Amino acid sequence: MTEFTIHSSNQAPPPSQAMLAAVQGKYGFVPNLFGALAEAPSTLEAYMALGSALEKSSLSLAEQQLVLIAISVENSCEYCVAAYSLVAKHKLKIDAAVVDALRNKSHIHDDKLQALAEFTRAVVINRGVVNGQPLDDFLAAGYTKQQVLEVILGVAMKTLSNYVNHLMVIPLDEAFKPEVWRK
Repeated sequence: MTEFTIHSSNQAPPPSQAMLAAVQGKYGFVPNLFGALAEAPSTLEAYMALGSALEKSSLSLAEQQLVLIAISVENSCEYCVAAYSLVAKHKLKIDAAVVDALRNKSHIHDDKLQALAEFTRAVVINRGVVNGQPLDDFLAAGYTKQQVLEVILGVAMKTLSNYVNHLMVIPLDEAFKPEVWRK
């Protein structure tokens, strides 16, 4: 089996070092995902740019996290589900029942968030071919056409990291272990 390196800020390829230093400053540590992406500086840069763009979207921080969790559950990415669940519950203080419903693919008792979850799942499952009910329900719940595209931005971001996690079998960081998730 091919083994991949989880780089630290000091020993990463030179173009990745400054990006990992920025990650260290933002999170207080370098999550293994970022250390793995550092192998290809352009890929690390693209992932960070997608994350930055999503943060500037019209979706609330809570909605962004819920989109990222829903995508990661659909893609069976144990690493990302744990990481984003921790951020959602502990940093953003999103109701644990909402996060757990996403993790378990069960009903969310907030109609707007349920529409967000269903639309996001439909985009992933149908590879973007989403017409009819999920799209109509998403817009009827109060979301906009702009936010349709912002969900797709989240899908692009998480597809990149979910696939990297599957291929590289990135070990879960100690910080994320309280929210471990198994498919």
